[in-house]
Amino acid sequence: MPTHLFLFGGGPPFTPNLRTRFATLTNGGPVAILYIPRIGKDWTRYASIYTKPLQEDGISSFVHLPLSDVPTDGQLAQLKQCQGIIISGGETELYQQYLVGTPIGDIIQSRFVDGVPVAGFSAGALISPERCIIPEIDQRDNQRLRLPGLALLNDAVICVHYETWGEAAHLTQSFTEESTDRAFGLADESGIYLRDQHLVETEGTDPVVLSRSPVK
Repeated sequence: MPTHLFLFGGGPPFTPNLRTRFATLTNGGPVAILYIPRIGKDWTRYASIYTKPLQEDGISSFVHLPLSDVPTDGQLAQLKQCQGIIISGGETELYQQYLVGTPIGDIIQSRFVDGVPVAGFSAGALISPERCIIPEIDQRDNQRLRLPGLALLNDAVICVHYETWGEAAHLTQSFTEESTDRAFGLADESGIYLRDQHLVETEGTDPVVLSRSPVK
């Protein structure tokens, strides 16, 4: 099955064309939205930024899955049935902790290989490659971290909030140190779609792409 990966440089909503493409690939859902609860934040209200536009594209069923160190058997079973997966934004280190090398991460990888579309926003995009590079600005102790990622994107590194965070130097450093074939700098309100690891579509501000071979 072809793989489908959508990466966004900021938080939701989807950009319009990529949203429609994602929705079409889910065959009507259900779609899982993975998030880390935040104190004082009403998730239901925030989640509508994802769900309302997707409902306009025909998705009626959503699974809201709060992440933790101890996912329930019920949550894992629900995720296995989902036809689309969204990884929300927030503290990247926590997403990496809860999703990489864990039962939930294993399911995401399995569903992805089976052709289920996966979309990552901000932190969700950062953890998608084989290597998750967290810049100082996104780390509580202002330390640049190099951690394992979900390996949904091969031989590439990602930077998000490219313009807002001034990530040009960080993108070049990551590209050089990791010796990947590609590097993508993604701006807010912008996204890319990769099918079978090949860049197929962009929307919003054009991504900054560094490549050691012709862009694909």
